[in-house]
Amino acid sequence: MSTDTAPRRRPRTLALELVDALGERIRDGRLVLGDKLPTEAAIMAEFSVSRTVVREALSKLQASGLVETRHGIGTFVLGLEQAPGFRITPERFSTLRDVIAVLELRIGVETEAAALAAQRRTPANIQTLRAALDALTTAVDAGHDAVAADFQFHLEIARATQNSHFAELMGTLGSMIIPRARLDSTDAPDDERKQYLRRVNGEHESIYDAIVAQDPDAARAAMRTHLANSRERRRRAQAGAH
Repeated sequence: MSTDTAPRRRPRTLALELVDALGERIRDGRLVLGDKLPTEAAIMAEFSVSRTVVREALSKLQASGLVETRHGIGTFVLGLEQAPGFRITPERFSTLRDVIAVLELRIGVETEAAALAAQRRTPANIQTLRAALDALTTAVDAGHDAVAADFQFHLEIARATQNSHFAELMGTLGSMIIPRARLDSTDAPDDERKQYLRRVNGEHESIYDAIVAQDPDAARAAMRTHLANSRERRRRAQAGAH
């Protein structure tokens, strides 16, 4: 997460980030049903947060049904089966048809999120968006996996709406929503892959510029273009597979 240059965030924001991080470990299987979470002290050390932040995050995870705290023993993972509400499981990303369906959902949600972000973003939001984009550019130029930075950029837009439901939904979906995390061929020549990722990054820059300019219509259009282009690339791949 590229937050080195970001200003110090409020405890509530830090708690939500910690909820995202721990929730992602449960969703991707690093923590499974019955696992005991690290101690408060260990979480404080790993994420450089206060005990208050850790306790608020654990309280939110407990309220969502992902974990339960047994007093005097520790906090344990209940697993996703007990978690109420909307979620998309990893097996729901197994085909191109699945990925296209998720992109359709994202077009509905993220185009409006981009417009709201343009209206409501703060200087701190702009700084974290810029840090995420810079991390993405660095990863692409170095030939590294850019999925984490890509997801971070979209998550920061959701946070910039100042509506926690957008960020929570993005956190629930997790980085699997970035299509190339699942299905892009690793056989593509490196130059071709870099060219593709730079084109995608150009789309990200257009979204960023509109949010900085506080132009909701332009932000909405830029996000729709970005996600629709991604959907069309998958549709062409699906058609070519038949």
